[in-house]
Amino acid sequence: MSEFKSHICYWAGNIKILRIRLGLNQEQLSEQLNISRSKLNAHENGQTINPTVEDLFRFSVFFNISIDNLLRTDLSKLSERQLIELQSASEEFISGKKLKILATTVTPDNRDNIEFVPQKARAGYLTGFADPEFISQLPVFHLPHLPPDRKFRMFATVGDSMFPIPEKSLVIGNYIEDWRSIKSDTPCIVITKDDGIVFKLVSNQIAANRSLLLRSLNPQYAPYEVNVGEVLEVWQFVNYISDTIPVGEMPLVAMSQSLIDIKATLDKLIKEKQVL
Repeated sequence: MSEFKSHICYWAGNIKILRIRLGLNQEQLSEQLNISRSKLNAHENGQTINPTVEDLFRFSVFFNISIDNLLRTDLSKLSERQLIELQSASEEFISGKKLKILATTVTPDNRDNIEFVPQKARAGYLTGFADPEFISQLPVFHLPHLPPDRKFRMFATVGDSMFPIPEKSLVIGNYIEDWRSIKSDTPCIVITKDDGIVFKLVSNQIAANRSLLLRSLNPQYAPYEVNVGEVLEVWQFVNYISDTIPVGEMPLVAMSQSLIDIKATLDKLIKEKQVL
């Protein structure tokens, strides 16, 4: 325990060094990290003895430095060049590859199960996604057509943001280890700290501003950005199960033709009335 606390001593000083290095004051950094200024001040002044896992991830992603280096390395002793090299070595932390350990369940013959996160387990998943005991309590199943070398999970969805996919569909996703591989408008189940489990079209903006852009198929919902520090997991859409037949919108060409037909009918009725 004493060894851990000695490493935490570097945490406070490192956070302050990195903030000043970017030319930010506490208020500016707290806004970018989406935390209160008092909380940031507590980190920098050493009042936070044991940073939460969420805060460790948050600062690591923002400063592009691994959690291990934030805790164990005295950054005040490094040159600017050494700091840059340290950040370059930490790129995979920004991708999401080493920020988490995926908890999973397997069959007796060591084959991955497909765990199902039902509606009643959605809230618990935010805190239990990395807890093997929580994951082991989820219902499991298998689908023969899915590749055995990939990890899949099924989530109960809510809302109509992905219309015409019906509400309350069960969406199966393939686990994405490296978020930098996400292409524009990739349908994904995204687990975030603030919004929980959402089903969206995802675009990778990590290189530009360390965020993911989330967009709905339903145009009534505005797109929004999520900092990767707020993201817990991403599962790429594979297929979905629903007891409702999707009702798609009428294609624009068909709609235009319908309007033309209606106008022609009205014109015909008007002429017939004029003749009478």
